[in-house]
Amino acid sequence: MSGPGAGFEYPPTEVSWTKRDALLFANTIGCTADELHFLYELDPNFAVFPTYPVILPFKKNEQEVIDFYAAQKAVKIPGVPDFDARRVVDGQRLVQFLKPLPPTSAGRKFELRTKVLGVYDKGRPGSVVEIQQDLVDVGTGEVYSRAIGSSFFVAQGNWGGPKGPATENFPPPKGKKPDVEFQDQTSTTTPLLYRLNGDYNPLHAHPEPGKKMGFGGVIIHGLYSFNSTCHGLLQKLGGSDPANIKEYQARFASPVRPGDKLVTSVWKTGEIKDGWEEIRFVTKVAGGKVCLSNGRALMKVLGDRLSYDGAVCTVRYVGEVSGTSGSWLGVEWDDPTRGKHDGSHKGTRYFTCKSKSATAASFVRPTRPAEKPQSFVVAVTEKYASELAKTSVIKFSNKVAEEVGFDKIQRKQAQLSELRVVIVDGARIAVPRFEGDEPISKAFPKIAELDLSRNLFQKVGTVVAICSELPALRNLRLNGNRFQDINHDEGLEKSEGHLKNIQDLALEETLMNWEEICHITTKFHALTTLSAGANQLSFLPETPLSTLASTLVSLNLEFNNFNTIADIASLAKLTSLRNLHLKGNFISTVTQDAPQDLPVLSPSLKYVDLSYNKVSSWAFVDALPACFPGLRSLRFAHNPIYDNPDPEFSTQSKTVTEEAYMFTVGRLANLKALNFGTISASDRQDAEMFYLGRIAKHLAAVPESQEAEVVKQHKRYAELCELYGAPVVNRQKEINPAFLDARLVTVHFTFHPSSKGDGGVVEKTRRIPKSFDIYAVKGIAGKLFGARPLSLRLVWETGEWDPVAGFDDEVEDSSDEEEAEEGKETEIEEVADPAVSTQPDSSSRTGKWIKREVELQDGPRQLGFCVDGLDAKIRVEIR
Repeated sequence: MSGPGAGFEYPPTEVSWTKRDALLFANTIGCTADELHFLYELDPNFAVFPTYPVILPFKKNEQEVIDFYAAQKAVKIPGVPDFDARRVVDGQRLVQFLKPLPPTSAGRKFELRTKVLGVYDKGRPGSVVEIQQDLVDVGTGEVYSRAIGSSFFVAQGNWGGPKGPATENFPPPKGKKPDVEFQDQTSTTTPLLYRLNGDYNPLHAHPEPGKKMGFGGVIIHGLYSFNSTCHGLLQKLGGSDPANIKEYQARFASPVRPGDKLVTSVWKTGEIKDGWEEIRFVTKVAGGKVCLSNGRALMKVLGDRLSYDGAVCTVRYVGEVSGTSGSWLGVEWDDPTRGKHDGSHKGTRYFTCKSKSATAASFVRPTRPAEKPQSFVVAVTEKYASELAKTSVIKFSNKVAEEVGFDKIQRKQAQLSELRVVIVDGARIAVPRFEGDEPISKAFPKIAELDLSRNLFQKVGTVVAICSELPALRNLRLNGNRFQDINHDEGLEKSEGHLKNIQDLALEETLMNWEEICHITTKFHALTTLSAGANQLSFLPETPLSTLASTLVSLNLEFNNFNTIADIASLAKLTSLRNLHLKGNFISTVTQDAPQDLPVLSPSLKYVDLSYNKVSSWAFVDALPACFPGLRSLRFAHNPIYDNPDPEFSTQSKTVTEEAYMFTVGRLANLKALNFGTISASDRQDAEMFYLGRIAKHLAAVPESQEAEVVKQHKRYAELCELYGAPVVNRQKEINPAFLDARLVTVHFTFHPSSKGDGGVVEKTRRIPKSFDIYAVKGIAGKLFGARPLSLRLVWETGEWDPVAGFDDEVEDSSDEEEAEEGKETEIEEVADPAVSTQPDSSSRTGKWIKREVELQDGPRQLGFCVDGLDAKIRVEIR
């Protein structure tokens, strides 16, 4: 360090800041609402943005507006001319982040300690003053940040000073496309807001200084571009965590004017030392010149997609782990069962996973070799053409044999230009093609169905780039990928026209939220089918649906975390939706609170799958017609209420499925299909009659004064009574249990002397104590009809209709056959309404229904436990 002014130390300058200053700075450089730790002082991780110290030389201790020019004239550097501070712009700046700043300087004393590294004469263009500024805690002597920067004094050269050393350059890697790009749209208020941080240079507020300096008017602070670009880097690569950036530098190459759009291109060099990767970047004015060149940062890059032995993961943390030595990568596995923890290790949280699994995360050493990423072109070629090279020609008697079966299929697939269905899931694809790869449109022009699930994509834009060269593509599966920064993905925003022909899209297990899913799917203007299962969705907020509202026909939201139908109420805007799959959620009620209005979806919705949920009340089923006014086909098996439809009266497990089926059909008047089975006219009549009879049993079980409460639980009761007549309610009179009548059953015996013919039937009635066992009852019957008791067969005639064996085979849900049947869901056959009848029509039942009878088996079981109520009809037959 030599030359004029070199080594000169300015007097220390006391500086201070408040939380309000930190909040203002973060707002003016573009921090967004998902970065509350920079924007909300009560956030538990509230932090000052790392580059904030660059504003302190201007602000100092002031909370009021300062005279910028007067402040710059305060100190003279010995041995060099007096430079005019009214004509100065930033040259280059490097900031080293040594310790995180406290949220406020209150209670401490901080100083800027500044020394001159050199003053250089650049001739006619001007002079450069290079300085080093350390932000120091006076009480401890700790240095929090170090800035090495240069100021360029316009047209103030030719004073005979040294030209200075050559600047070290950090150009972007040659021949490599940027790994990340982001934009910043400035406005006329951008410099006016940024100056409130303390940099009150009139050049950035009034046009006159800029005109005198040859800029033509107001220009934006160079440090605004510097700080906003650093924010973009930290947001895109470092997870917005200030701990993930160590150094940051850039050269101020040309001015930026209010209203310019800044476009930053970023390259990862892959050069990593102690966990810090060197990043190169360039910021340009869109359609114009480079404004920040020589961009370089040392960062812990998050979001990288890696594959180890076929297991894919996302880097969520880079750094040390307590109790160990060296650096670690904290990764979240795509397979949530593969890890050992959730990002918290021995009581310390190092990172947060997207997955809610307790075993989604692990720590791995950065030195562990990861599998090499592939291009789409290489992955398809290797899968569908590599086998051809390994296959030898088969000959018999010098004649080439014709291949059949799998070998023939492999050879057919090897004709890459003819491929129509391509499955390259888990193929480590990261880019569309490498340099030297054949263009996708030429190599695979006919692909119509493409599976890109579980690959190494970071941006949806990469997928868009692949699809843009596949004009025949109609079906796209992206399951299990982990896309990042979806709402700011430039490649996705430029997708117009590239996705217009795709009709089916799968985004299962991507762990995206609903807004992100919709942001992607609204780019597919012809989309009819969307699968978004297993994404941990618990609520669907209102979000713009664009053309989805009129094009989407089928939506799969299986295995998410919905608890109510109200959680998906926003789907009402999908006016063309016909099929909705909600299998495997946690839905138990229609709304969270009783007074809440019922959600109402489009009348176009015909099929709903609610199987494998948590519904435990028939009131939920009663509300379905109101929520889904167009409902015609339902899958409802494997819910608690379906597995135990009527605990009070369902005594035989083998009849539970039939009863659940009949209750569901009986409660839903417009239903045409249940659990993949079509409901015929006779099916409906049988179900409604059974359901009506069961209502009668419930009415009989309560006093007449409580009848209205029971009827209220069955919305179709009055309608069914109109169709089939009111059921007979055999309500037992209340008897004091201490009286003898309460302990006697009136038994109406009907004796059939012969099993053939109807003649000779004898009827007799006796009152028998409930406590008598079946042996005693047979003894009474034998005495009444002059027969040996043990030769008799006693059959209790319940008077109820029941389905016969085989009914279960027709209505039972079959998960194994689901996929085969789903293709028929949109072609629900309309079935005529059942004929009105008040009596069972055995001719229309085709043998499906019989009256339920129960044989009273020999044994010590008491009569009162074998029959219902205090009145029973028992048929007596000779064995």
